[in-house]
Amino acid sequence: MKNLPVVRNSLESYLMQINRLPLLTQEEEFELAVKYRKNNDLDAVEKLITSNLRFVVKVAFEYKSYGIKILDLIQEGNIG
Repeated sequence: MKNLPVVRNSLESYLMQINRLPLLTQEEEFELAVKYRKNNDLDAVEKLITSNLRFVVKVAFEYKSYGIKILDLIQEGNIG
C-alpha cells in the first residue's frame, strides 16, 4: 500500500488528508471488489481501503466515550 495517509502531527492533519480521498459509488466498490477477488488486483484493494478510511473514523468516533484514545481507535480500525 503505497499512498495510505499517515498520522504525523495530529488528528486534524489526518482528517484533512483522508478527506481529499475520493468516495466510491456502490457500483465502483463492487467492481473493485470483483477485480480483487478474480485477479488479486492489489491496486483495486488499495483503492477500496483508502476510500473507506473516513468510515473507519466515523465508527471510531462512535466508540470514543469508552475511554480509549481516538487515535488508537482509528489506528486499530485502519489495521482491520
